[in-house]
Amino acid sequence: MKKCTLFLSLLLSSGTVWPQEVKPPIHLAMIGLVDDHAYGFIALTRGRPDVQLVGIVEPDVKLAASYAKQIKLDDSLFYTNLASLLAKTNVDAVAAFTTTLDHLRVVEMCAPLHIGVMMEKPLAVNMQEARAMQAAARSGSIQVIVNYETTWYPSSQAAFGLVDQEHAIGDLRKIVVRDGHPGPREIGCSEAFLQWLTDPVLNGGGALPDFGCYGADLITWLMAGQRPTSVFAVTQQIKPEVYPKVEDEATVVLTYPKAQGIIQASWNWPFDRKDMEIYGTTGYVLAPRKDLLRLRKVDAEEGELQLPAPPPSGPLRDQLAYLVSVVRGETKPSGPSSLEINLIVTEILDAARESAHTGRRVDLPPVPAQ
Repeated sequence: MKKCTLFLSLLLSSGTVWPQEVKPPIHLAMIGLVDDHAYGFIALTRGRPDVQLVGIVEPDVKLAASYAKQIKLDDSLFYTNLASLLAKTNVDAVAAFTTTLDHLRVVEMCAPLHIGVMMEKPLAVNMQEARAMQAAARSGSIQVIVNYETTWYPSSQAAFGLVDQEHAIGDLRKIVVRDGHPGPREIGCSEAFLQWLTDPVLNGGGALPDFGCYGADLITWLMAGQRPTSVFAVTQQIKPEVYPKVEDEATVVLTYPKAQGIIQASWNWPFDRKDMEIYGTTGYVLAPRKDLLRLRKVDAEEGELQLPAPPPSGPLRDQLAYLVSVVRGETKPSGPSSLEINLIVTEILDAARESAHTGRRVDLPPVPAQ
């Protein structure tokens, strides 16, 4: 007995890691392929022990065949409807790559089946649709989460830690978020993607929802879920010959009792960009790239921070790891991916559209409309 006790104490003191229970992968289905982000998502599912892609639902047979050919997928993976897929296998979660307008349809289809949903940003085309998704999620007791590329940036996570947990720059006063690229047609998005991305009904607008949602999401996260008191927006069609139906330029100012948020969303940047500046009462944090952070405090010079590498495991590794953790009940959705934050994002985008249309500031009520 003494030898066993001694051996155990030596193992514990040596830092030996005991083998953990191997959990079966979750069964994941994709619905829709009209969002080009589906390509990268499919690649992310390959060779993972935590996820098994069991089917892809795409009613456009030609589009499905194009995906199968380009990224070498077996034809048996494709279905024209969810019912056909479910007749063959169980599904634990769905990732939606449909038009934004179709997000509600996906949630309402999955909720009665108790299948959780993750969708590419933004959540919805308007607040009415977002509220309907919230109601469907509650009725089916499912989780609905929204994927933003910026959520998984080491700079985003580190900036939030400095601002929220360490209070390193004091109380927040101004947040500026810039997102976009030269334009979806200019960077070579597929015609299937462009067809709805440049449609004011299917996407809820152009550059404003496409990239304004990033700023609204990050600012709401950094402001600890606080809703702005007012929204003022200006949008433009700088390239009406390319995007005749939607705006390609948007600037949105969010007012809080003691802070401002500025969102610059554009299909006219000379290059891709997703960066932000966070100013507080005692310093600032700049995130010019996903892997770079700069910090300056009062009476000190600006310095670059050494960011930790993305975690090799755990829910913050990437969107799939997060989805798996949520489906298994290990993580409760919060922060940029959560439905609560994205309801506020949708409210901001709705107000921004109204402001841009009327040329007036939109004051938000103290309590959001139900």
